[in-house]
Amino acid sequence: MGNPDGRGATGESRQAGTFGRRLESRQFAVTAEIGPPRGAALGPVAQKAAALRGWVDAVNITDNQSAAVRLSSLAGSVAAASAGVEPIMQLTCRDRNRIALQSELLSAAALGVPNVLIMTGDHPRHGDHSDAMPVFDLDSFQLLRVATVMRDEGKLMSGGTLKPPPAWLLGAVENPPRQPEPGGAAGLDAAVRRLTAKADAGAQFVQTQFVFDVPVFAAWLRRLQDLGVTERCRILAGVGPVRSARALDHLARIPGVFIPEPVYARLTAAGPEHIRAEGEKLCSELIAALAEVPGLAGVHVMAIGAEHTIPGLLQRAGLPPR
Repeated sequence: MGNPDGRGATGESRQAGTFGRRLESRQFAVTAEIGPPRGAALGPVAQKAAALRGWVDAVNITDNQSAAVRLSSLAGSVAAASAGVEPIMQLTCRDRNRIALQSELLSAAALGVPNVLIMTGDHPRHGDHSDAMPVFDLDSFQLLRVATVMRDEGKLMSGGTLKPPPAWLLGAVENPPRQPEPGGAAGLDAAVRRLTAKADAGAQFVQTQFVFDVPVFAAWLRRLQDLGVTERCRILAGVGPVRSARALDHLARIPGVFIPEPVYARLTAAGPEHIRAEGEKLCSELIAALAEVPGLAGVHVMAIGAEHTIPGLLQRAGLPPR
């Protein structure tokens, strides 16, 4: 797995968290996601994290998700840690140049954040400051390589030496494949190539976008296993409860999310009064099915605004507390 125990290329001991150790031991991992508040307070993050304590191995703290201004992911990571839940700090390339990105990475390590998930980020045009200047000085592949060199070689992009070097487990995101067109597997091949490239760039774990088609996802994972990718980069499947018809339609429009027709029909047929219960039931069923997929490292549960439902979802899926 690209040293999931936190050891650098020289073999020296590195900072390693519970999440990294669980991945290294091949135990099924569970992560969740918290969106920081739109306000100058750490309390909301700490409260949500406390509700997940004992049920997840780590929790993502999003970085101005949907290109909307919120409390920073670094501040949120500190709040989650104070509540007893290991953070995964998301870091997007959208808002910072290479100087600020490297500084943020150093700050995370100095404050004891053991995991960083690197993303390109949504374009500002989609957020609450649509006229903001997009930066994108680096993309996620480039920043993964930069972070790997910072950790394993103690070097900045400028060549400057870091004393001491930082330490984190590095992650990335990926869209799961959708059902390929009849007569071809181009979509599956492309998804394999993208994830392999992120592992080559330094990703030690990958969390995917929502998975609704388990057989197609399992076929993709088998390809990655055959290529040896899952030995150096652990894969966690994204799942989450669909709690309304509006949320279902929103998910269907998100790039990288594919909702098979039978799933869409099942949720729609539940009607406005029952779609939340049906969506939560479906989520638990998907978690249980994914837990049986060979080679899968775990699940990443996305229930922004409904984090309190996650323990029940996991319990119904048959996953024990951590």
